[in-house]
Amino acid sequence: MTKLIITTGNDADFFKRGRRVAQAADQGETMADEHVLSFEDPSDMMRLITEARLALFRAVKDEPGSITAIAERLHRDRSAVKRDVDILQAAGMVTVDEKVLPGHGRMREVRATAQRLSLQAEVA
Repeated sequence: MTKLIITTGNDADFFKRGRRVAQAADQGETMADEHVLSFEDPSDMMRLITEARLALFRAVKDEPGSITAIAERLHRDRSAVKRDVDILQAAGMVTVDEKVLPGHGRMREVRATAQRLSLQAEVA
């Protein structure tokens, strides 16, 4: 996927977006290569997107790697990076896959799910 949109919205917004996607599919239009993660409350969105997690997402997007390597690059504690990776993985912002290293065993590699991240919040 090329774009991840993190936004605020309610049930009506969700169904409206679904109808738009269904209509585009019915008309044979090319689907956008994007994923939408929506929160009803902007404060919930802000709990997910902290400064440290945003820096982590950028680092992983620029150079995927192991949690240990990412922690070293960010000058952060490995356990804190692991916690943040788990949270970002649950939100669909990163993936963690096992990678075989020739002659060195295995490594869990963290990768960004999108090349672009768009944050959109509306406070009423």
